[in-house]
Amino acid sequence: MTIPRSSLPRRAPRRTAAAAVVAVAVAGLLAASPASSAEDAGDRAGAGAQAAPDIPLAGVKAHLTQFQSIANANGGNRAHGRTGYKASIDYVRGKLDAAGFVTTLQQFTYSGTTGYNLIADWPGGDANQVVMAGAHLDSVSSGAGINDNGSGSAAVLETALAVSRAQLQPAKHLRFAWWGAEELGLVGSKHYVNTLPTTERAKIAGYINLDMVGSPNPGYFVYDDDPAIEKAFKDWYAGIGVPTEIETEGDGRSDHASFKNAGIPVGGLFTGASRVKTAAQATKWGGTAGQAFDRCYHSSCDTTSNINDTALDRNSDALAHAIWTLGTGATPEPGDVYENTADVAIPDNGAAVTSTVAVSGRTGNAPAALRVGVDVKHTWRGDLVVDLLAPDGTAYRLKNSSSSDSADNVVATYTVDASSETANGSWRLRVQDVAAQDTGYIDSWKLTF
Repeated sequence: MTIPRSSLPRRAPRRTAAAAVVAVAVAGLLAASPASSAEDAGDRAGAGAQAAPDIPLAGVKAHLTQFQSIANANGGNRAHGRTGYKASIDYVRGKLDAAGFVTTLQQFTYSGTTGYNLIADWPGGDANQVVMAGAHLDSVSSGAGINDNGSGSAAVLETALAVSRAQLQPAKHLRFAWWGAEELGLVGSKHYVNTLPTTERAKIAGYINLDMVGSPNPGYFVYDDDPAIEKAFKDWYAGIGVPTEIETEGDGRSDHASFKNAGIPVGGLFTGASRVKTAAQATKWGGTAGQAFDRCYHSSCDTTSNINDTALDRNSDALAHAIWTLGTGATPEPGDVYENTADVAIPDNGAAVTSTVAVSGRTGNAPAALRVGVDVKHTWRGDLVVDLLAPDGTAYRLKNSSSSDSADNVVATYTVDASSETANGSWRLRVQDVAAQDTGYIDSWKLTF
């Protein structure tokens, strides 16, 4: 995991506007039902989904042993642009190819050296509903990076291999990914998202990120972004009696941010980095209060001895539960749609503008998974801040501005927990351009209840 933000240039040379694209509404992920109490929570799944298998800890640790051996043979690390990283990619790809995945090696260039992303697609499932799980495979240059992030990479790999062993036939299409150059500023995942055609981005129903899931003094942290993904993980942990907390230490500092900034629903797991475990957390989870979750974070001692087996095992099983629950459950039927198709110009580096959708005839509150379909045409989407405003004026942030988000247009479906809001009333989409040079307009937007 990269905690410091990288310093990136404001923008490349000005470009012409891309052609308009048609907004594609993506149905929300299936929310898992609460897990029942049982000894092996890895064998449970939500209603309407197939049961996930237990992910063998021995299999996950075998991958970590291989990553350590690769680092030992290649100067002690698996960093971007080093031979150890390419050897790690080749190892993972070999396992996936043998298991029947369709793999793609995506190249990019950063700091004058070639980087690689590995994408693995499991054949079958609805190609318009893609459930993704991923992890960064690179280490820092000072060590082998076994917890950061061999642990997440190995858990994702062994879960993918479990899909193959089960010969799973999911309702949704399953895609797994391993990112390069995360430690240098989320470079690989940004490249993947930014080079995806807009229509392909819209097909990704959710992205799950695992970054540091075997910390030696672990906490159990869950991302609180997409409600369905968050629920799948929280239900699993509740089923084994382990409390969780919302992940805050690295929020936005790992590869899920690349997807979230593009309006793709995200979620994930984390066991902590350099932040110190509190006394309350030690009482709740065990371990040592006053000590970092990972004392070897970004250090040469991040080796195979820097792993907590229990945390690694639990998070691997939790990932499998989420993949099976979200990937094999039936897609919910579309709800009622309220839409505004009138164009609204967005001033360049100016005041925010709004577009209103009137909702009436409903009873009670809005749903916990209110879908907000946004189609904004703009020549530099990184300039834009987008919010949903509830009838009482409460703002729900959909998209932040980002100097590195260089693609055109915002065509995405966001999921908002609006369950505290009255359904009826005037809902507004608010868009502001916060930087100079590029222009655009709100093409259309919709709410799906």
